[in-house]
Amino acid sequence: MKLVVLAGALILCLQFSTFAQDANTLHESAKAYMRQGDYTNAIVVLTHASHQNPNDLEIQKDLAFAYYLQSNYSKSIEVAKPLIDRKDADEQTFQILGMGYKAIEEKKECEKMYKQGIKKFPNSGTLYNEYGELLWSKQDAEAIKMWEKGIEVDPNYSSNYYNAAKFYYFTYDKVWGIIYGEIFVNLESYSKRTPEIKNILVEGYKKLFSDTKNKSLNPKNNFAQAYLSVMSDQSSAVALGITPESLTILRSRFILEWFEKYANKLPFRLFDYHRQLMKEGMFDAYNQWLFGPAQNLTAYQNWTNAHTDEYNRFINFQKNRVFKLPNAQYYKPLPGK
Repeated sequence: MKLVVLAGALILCLQFSTFAQDANTLHESAKAYMRQGDYTNAIVVLTHASHQNPNDLEIQKDLAFAYYLQSNYSKSIEVAKPLIDRKDADEQTFQILGMGYKAIEEKKECEKMYKQGIKKFPNSGTLYNEYGELLWSKQDAEAIKMWEKGIEVDPNYSSNYYNAAKFYYFTYDKVWGIIYGEIFVNLESYSKRTPEIKNILVEGYKKLFSDTKNKSLNPKNNFAQAYLSVMSDQSSAVALGITPESLTILRSRFILEWFEKYANKLPFRLFDYHRQLMKEGMFDAYNQWLFGPAQNLTAYQNWTNAHTDEYNRFINFQKNRVFKLPNAQYYKPLPGK
């Protein structure tokens, strides 16, 4: 009798192992089809995998995503919607459903879903960013609150800086457009979005020093007040115009004064990085990389040709370093506070 029970248990284990292996094999095959852009075959295979293992969240997410990539948005939503109520639902589950809702402009349901997701994942920079983008698509200025909250709770997620930098660039507040723009470029140094933000940085400095109405000189927090005070002290460096060279002088003097007066009470990773580059003799190359292509591409190319060793040293350093911000350095109060 015991042998019969043991044999039965062994058969069940073997069946389960084969069952799981088959679903996993199908899943891997489907992912290969997705990488090739063959979404129809991916859906066929994922559907079989889903029948074999209906509780596998990753298979269900990929099936919903494959339908989305195929532009079958209603089917993508049909698959993804039940997933967000599962206990094991992750941030990506909400993200995939949000993509489907946005595609059909179902903004009311999408907003409701993002609120549910943020309640479950209150430190998700991804969900705050996408909720902000949804609000901004409705021209709702409350979007900036989502991006700011995303920066506060998840300071190394780049997209919130991207959207916030653009938002502030088109307002009177030039301080945070510049700061968030430079942080974004360090977090996402070589993406398709990087040149856009580099241009905003150059134009942001021009606006900062041509603000004759001085609207930006009334910030609502100590960090921005200190920033503008030190910038004002060094304004003579850009008296002849905004160029990579004049910005290098301005920003070098800024760092020296900042660390003399404010660094202890207002520590900030970006400024620590500036000082590190100054100490290692790479701050000139960094500023050329940051501002040169947007300000004058020909002049930038001439500079890199004349300073090949210096420039290559910085680029190699940059590509092998990780720019990471700590959680305790958020100084921008949420709008309305």
